[in-house]
Amino acid sequence: MTSGFDALDARQRSLVEGWLPGAVVEAHLGWGLIATTVLRVRAADGGLCVVKAGGPSDHHIAREIRAHLSWLAPWVRAGRAPALLHHDADARVLVTRWLPGRLVLDDPAADDPEVYAQAGRLLAQLHAVEARLDDGYEARENARMRRWLGSAHRIPAADAARLSAMADGWPEPPAVLVPTHGDWQPRNWLVHDGEVRAIDLGRADLRPAATDLARLAARDFRRDPALEAAFLDGYGGDPRDPGSWARTRVREAVATAAWAHQVGDEAFEREGLALVAEALAGA
Repeated sequence: MTSGFDALDARQRSLVEGWLPGAVVEAHLGWGLIATTVLRVRAADGGLCVVKAGGPSDHHIAREIRAHLSWLAPWVRAGRAPALLHHDADARVLVTRWLPGRLVLDDPAADDPEVYAQAGRLLAQLHAVEARLDDGYEARENARMRRWLGSAHRIPAADAARLSAMADGWPEPPAVLVPTHGDWQPRNWLVHDGEVRAIDLGRADLRPAATDLARLAARDFRRDPALEAAFLDGYGGDPRDPGSWARTRVREAVATAAWAHQVGDEAFEREGLALVAEALAGA
């Protein structure tokens, strides 16, 4: 246990020490792939909190703050997401109340269909908070994929050219956007007394509902179709339109391969490259 916040910059440290005087850091909880610091902190009154702080180029903290302020009230009221206690978007730092639970990733709960049914119901609740029509979403996502293809990656050059050509031929219809988690999978679920809870809203944004199924479809739904059936039953249907879903899967594959390469996550990069190959084989 340490008593300081050495991982934070001076402004972040000053804010946190003002918000939580006398608090001590108990553990570092980050994944270590991006410049985001995640700390479990014991407050002076004995309560547990989570401090999240981003580096100079971070945009995850602002997204998470927006999610807490705009969309998470139903989850927080039900005890399904951590309550926001303090935040400063300009300083890229926030504090939430600690949410008890076991991480579902690498836990027996990761193979329990009931966990996926609950995760489906929880996600449907988030998606129902608001909806808006966006004429430019598809064009922005196509441009984003082209930026990934123009960045550092190990996608074969011929495949990258083919992917770019595919995007050139895609339609760009209006899309219905809803609040999405952005990384909806067992690594961001907790289970406590049989109840599934959600953490880590650093990728939250307004997107089509189906995008929140992309990471589950790449992993968990593949290894056990019963998990997919339970999830969709909990969600109340399947939000995936075949045309837009196919485009989503290709974009997700490209982003995964490029991002993982750039942060040095070789296992995740291999997964992304396999998804790219699969997408091209099915095109």
